[in-house]
Amino acid sequence: MLFDRTNSTSSSTSTSSRSWPSSKVLAIECIRGTSRADEWSGGLLQTGDIVEEIQIGDLVLRSPFKDGNSGVQKQLHSCFKSKVTEIRVRVRRGEFDSAELSACIVPEGRKKRYVLRAIDDPNYAVAFFDRSEAECLKLQASRDSRLQHALNSTQIQDGYVVYPWERKMQTMLQVPYSSSFFSILFLPRASETGRGRYNDVEDTLARANAWLNASQASGVPIAFTNVQTESLLTKISGETASSTVSTSSLSDLPNLANASLYGFEDYHGVDIGVVRAIRLWYSPIQEYPIEINIEEGDVKLGFAVSRTEEGFIYISSVVEGDENAPSTRSGLSDLYKEASRDSNLVVISRVNNQKILPWIVSPSSGIQCYDTVSLSQKLSLHRHARAPLLFHVLLQDSRLVSQRSQSGPTPLAMPLWPSNQNQPPPPPPPTIHPGAGITITGDEIEIDLGLSRDTAGEESFRFHDFKLPADNWV
Repeated sequence: MLFDRTNSTSSSTSTSSRSWPSSKVLAIECIRGTSRADEWSGGLLQTGDIVEEIQIGDLVLRSPFKDGNSGVQKQLHSCFKSKVTEIRVRVRRGEFDSAELSACIVPEGRKKRYVLRAIDDPNYAVAFFDRSEAECLKLQASRDSRLQHALNSTQIQDGYVVYPWERKMQTMLQVPYSSSFFSILFLPRASETGRGRYNDVEDTLARANAWLNASQASGVPIAFTNVQTESLLTKISGETASSTVSTSSLSDLPNLANASLYGFEDYHGVDIGVVRAIRLWYSPIQEYPIEINIEEGDVKLGFAVSRTEEGFIYISSVVEGDENAPSTRSGLSDLYKEASRDSNLVVISRVNNQKILPWIVSPSSGIQCYDTVSLSQKLSLHRHARAPLLFHVLLQDSRLVSQRSQSGPTPLAMPLWPSNQNQPPPPPPPTIHPGAGITITGDEIEIDLGLSRDTAGEESFRFHDFKLPADNWV
């Protein structure tokens, strides 16, 4: 009975449309999937669906379609030229299921082939194709396998976003065009056992930890953020090459676990070295901008600068009793007095948005930092030129710190002292008295009459004692 019904249907179809074979039907081909993948839920058209009806404005076309896809394309072209692009397509899926699509007619390609783009999702598009009914039913039955194939073959494509960097760097940073990420690089220390040898990574980490703890103990308001190894390429030869760890296979990799310097072999021997340095990242507790406007008659800025052993430049003294001094007008004197009461330092982090923090430790353990003498000269030139002076200072304000702790977690700092209860308590932080360069630590009094000069380099690092006051007044 089913065979007879099919034959009768085919016969009637052949009679109504002699120019198109009865075994062919107008089918749907999905050429671009929707961004929501709704075509697999049954509501949208799928590849292999058999078109039953097409409605374009007042024009209604029903299956069987004369000349198949070619005849439908002519109708789509005529409607598109008449600016009638809204179309509704009804399809048959299996024996009982059906679906509809509301779309618009869109030309595609040089041959003026017209496709249908969904109105509610422009990413989804389908086209008409001539297929046999048996092929369409086979495609409909293989929905699960086609879905699995689409799942495995679909790749997430990369995108491109035009980002307004200039505006973001101007408005979203505390200091425009400058980050608030501070770091210092520790190079491995040259070993005392022989030339060309360097201490291991653990020694470099210990020096970084000691530098941070000493900075915090001296009153520099910074907090630990992160620590990482940083690989630097260099050229090694001779005794240095023969004393380093050489890697040429996977079996040599365990020897590199704690090595600070290792080399690679090429046709001429070991000449490419990799130095494993340690970069320590830290963040300021608070960074304050201070602007000093120079007025006529200012003979001094009213403060002095010095440098800690760790390379930080700080305000060591402020003039007292002069209400008209630039340091008093800008509020620097009040910040200095508050920090001194808490045994903290007012560290200068930037001068005219240029960072002046220590940045590298050489293999001879010299800390490369900025010179206080040249900084004093630059500040004095600002005063002589009556140019506005903007600099930032690191300061630990207890009120601001409490507000920050309520709004969010503060960066964790390395412990300043071991938690062993059997060890004696650490000595109190040094109290710096303005004007004389005198440091009182516990019951001892130390008078520092030397200026630390920047002589850090690859081979030597030493302090020159000059017969000058410790503070550089500007």
